[in-house]
Amino acid sequence: MAAAATTTFLPPIPTPRPRLAAAVRRPPPIFTGATDAVPPPEDDDSSDDDDGDAAVPRRRSARKDRRRAVRIAWEKLVRWSRSWRRRNRSDVLESTRKVVVLGGGSFGTAMAAHVAAKKDDLEVSMLLRDDLVCRSINHSHINCKYLPEHRLPENIIATTSAADALAGADFCFHAVPVQFSSSFLENISTHVDPKLPFISLSKGLELNTLRTMSKIIPRALGNRRQPFIVLSGPSFAVELMNKLPTAMVVASKDKKLASSVQQLLASPNLRISTSSDVTGVEIAGALKNVLAIAAGIVEGMNLGNNCMAALVAQGCSEIRWLATKMGAKPTTLSGLSGSGDIMLTCFVNLSRNRNVGLRLGSGEKLDQIMGSMNQVAEGVSTAGAVIALAQKYNVKMPVLTAVARIIDNELTPKKAVMELMNLPQVEEV
Repeated sequence: MAAAATTTFLPPIPTPRPRLAAAVRRPPPIFTGATDAVPPPEDDDSSDDDDGDAAVPRRRSARKDRRRAVRIAWEKLVRWSRSWRRRNRSDVLESTRKVVVLGGGSFGTAMAAHVAAKKDDLEVSMLLRDDLVCRSINHSHINCKYLPEHRLPENIIATTSAADALAGADFCFHAVPVQFSSSFLENISTHVDPKLPFISLSKGLELNTLRTMSKIIPRALGNRRQPFIVLSGPSFAVELMNKLPTAMVVASKDKKLASSVQQLLASPNLRISTSSDVTGVEIAGALKNVLAIAAGIVEGMNLGNNCMAALVAQGCSEIRWLATKMGAKPTTLSGLSGSGDIMLTCFVNLSRNRNVGLRLGSGEKLDQIMGSMNQVAEGVSTAGAVIALAQKYNVKMPVLTAVARIIDNELTPKKAVMELMNLPQVEEV
C-alpha cells in the first residue's frame, strides 16, 4: 500500500537516452575587425574545420587588400604632386638676379641664407647698421651677432649703404622690427624702386598707430601701390639654417605676386602655401606673440598642463574674435599663420616671447629681462596696441588684456590668474 502511494506522488523515472559521441570543438577564431573575417556559426559543427582553416588566408587577403589600397592612394598623391609641379614650373628664380634683405637679425639672416643657397649666381645683399656684423659676414661668412655657429653662403654681401643694397633688386625682404620700421623706411625711401615687391618678415603692431606692416611699408615709402607680401608661419631661424622641414604661407592681394614669391622660396625643406588674406595672416602673427608671453607666465608659475591648455585655447578664441571683426577669414586662423604659429610660439623654448613670460612668471622684473636680451620680443611692445585695437573693435580679450597689464606693471601674474579664474562662467563661443 505504501509502495502504491509513493508511486502516486513521485514522477516516473525517465528512461535514459543513449548518449551520442561528443564532437571535438575548437574555439572560434578571434574576430579581427576585417569586413570578411566573420567567425563561423557555432552550431554548424560540420563546417568548423573548413571555415577555421579558411579564415586565416581570408584575413591575410584582407590585410593585403588594405595595404594595396593605401599604396595606391599614396602613389596617386605623388603622381598628382609631380604633375602639378610640371604644370606650374616658373622661371621666377631663373629670372631673379638680386634680392635684398633689410635687417640683420636671426630671421633676416636665415632667409638670406635660404634664398642664396637656391642659386649660386644670385646676389643677396643685406642692409645692416652694424659695421662689425657687416665685416663678419663679408670676411668670414658668419653673422657674429646672430647665428654665429652657421656659415653663410658666399653670395651674401652685407653693406651699410642703402643705395648699394637696393640698386637693381628684384625682391626685398623686410626684417626690421615693427617699432623701428617707419623711421628706417623713411630714411631709405629715395633708393626704393616704386615697383620693388616688399616681403615682410616682421610681426607685430605699431604701438602709436595700431598699423600692421601692410600699412606701415607703403605709408613710410610714400607709395600706396608698393607691392606687398607678408610671409608668416611656424618657423624658427635656427631650424631654417639647419634645413629642417618647415612650412610657411605668403599672403598678398595680388595672387600672381604671391605665386611668384612662393616659387622663389619653395625648396625641398621649405613648403610655401599662398593666401589672399593679408589681414588674417598679419593679425594672427602679431597677436600670437602676446599669447606666447601668457603661456610662458603659466609655465614660469608652474600652474600645470590643464591651465596651459585652457589659457592657450582661450587666447586662440580671442585672436579669432578680433581678427574676424577686422575682416580675416576663419580658415586662415586655423592654418599655418594662425594655429601653426601659435603652437610653435607658445609651447617651444626657442620662442623669445615665451621666454619673456617664463621669466615674468618666475618673478623677474620686465626691465631686467629686456636688458639681458640681444633680440626683440615683439609681444612686449605689441601687447598695449592689441588692447587698443580690441577696444576699437569692441572685442573682449581677457587673457591678452591681462598680459598687457602685467607688462605695464599694473598687475602681478598671480593676481592676473586669480582674476581670470573668477570671470563669469559663460557659454563657449
